[in-house]
Amino acid sequence: MGCTSCAVGGFASSGKVAGCASGGCSSGGCNKMNSFDWLSDMDIPQQMRFNIVEVRFKGGRKEYFRNINHLDLYTGDMVVCEMTNGHHIGSVSLQGDLVRLQMKRKQVPVNDDIKNIFRKASQKDLEKHTQSLARDLPAMYRTREIVRELKLNMKMSDVEFQSDNTKATFFYSSEERVDFRELIKVLANEFRVRVEMRQISLRQEAGRLGGIGSCGRELCCSTWINDFKNISTSAARYQNLSLNPSKLSGQCGRLKCCLNYELETYVDALKDIPKVESTLKTQKGEASLQKTDIFRKIMWFGFSQEANWYPVAIPDVIKIMEMNKKGIVPESLEVLEPPVPVKKGEKRTENLNADLVGLDKKYNQDQKKKKKKKRNPDRQKAAAAAKEKKSAE
Repeated sequence: MGCTSCAVGGFASSGKVAGCASGGCSSGGCNKMNSFDWLSDMDIPQQMRFNIVEVRFKGGRKEYFRNINHLDLYTGDMVVCEMTNGHHIGSVSLQGDLVRLQMKRKQVPVNDDIKNIFRKASQKDLEKHTQSLARDLPAMYRTREIVRELKLNMKMSDVEFQSDNTKATFFYSSEERVDFRELIKVLANEFRVRVEMRQISLRQEAGRLGGIGSCGRELCCSTWINDFKNISTSAARYQNLSLNPSKLSGQCGRLKCCLNYELETYVDALKDIPKVESTLKTQKGEASLQKTDIFRKIMWFGFSQEANWYPVAIPDVIKIMEMNKKGIVPESLEVLEPPVPVKKGEKRTENLNADLVGLDKKYNQDQKKKKKKKRNPDRQKAAAAAKEKKSAE
């Protein structure tokens, strides 16, 4: 399926889809974990280009390989890459000087441990790769049955067969340490391949499986997040969010990664807001903090004997706190100028629900207009005739 940036509307002249799968998309494709190569238009000689290429495999996994043969590669090209034992096929996701910047950011050393790219994948290579992909799903179901039979406390998330069908990587998640030595023997006899067990976190598992988040968009971990940062409940407290686990947790069962997106903005805004550790003392009573509007710089206080909350601007709160420290007790919170202007004859408590008061006034006016009956012209004529007759008599 082509995207909106496909110049031909999603279909090439040959009838094939010109979207991500065929590499005909001008944006480089909409594949999972896709990186936009904004230096691709620069005409640099092949010998002067950075000879390490970023290759993406199943599940968004990315590795780096040397282009020792100086192949003319483009984003989306399928290449045969060297592995520890055998070879594997992946698609080129990034190349050129941007790869050097990515390796520097991820602290990947440029040394002899980086393996090579053999060649571009031929039709025969792609057929073998398709056959290996077809083995992944049945192998995962069979592995789950074996895990249940061995009574191991682990969850099998995904299976990835190498393109040459000589090795299989089993991805699993578990809350505790698992002794899977017996499992490896059974899997090796079952599938006749070299077995590698790789434990992943619940966030990585959600990223490999994918899904739709509560925001309606595809999961961030399955589209663009590579590094999972620590997320604590303090991020929700800074943003005045309800500490409800069902709302703060993602599909992985952990706190949502998006809690960190606006955290710095809230932390900067909280620098100007004072910490009210005790109640504000007034002659009307002691007012306790109920909530804080961080961006409007307003703090809401309430008295224990009342159900109403009173908005107080940050400078006024600081002034009352300084007065309390000196032993001065103001008359009430209403003595200070309110942050919201109050009309004459209108109580301060009405400003708390000013929008509802406006709707009530509008509704009452509409009701009065409906009650006014339209005057009937026949009745007016009859009344005028009766009045003339009475005056004639």
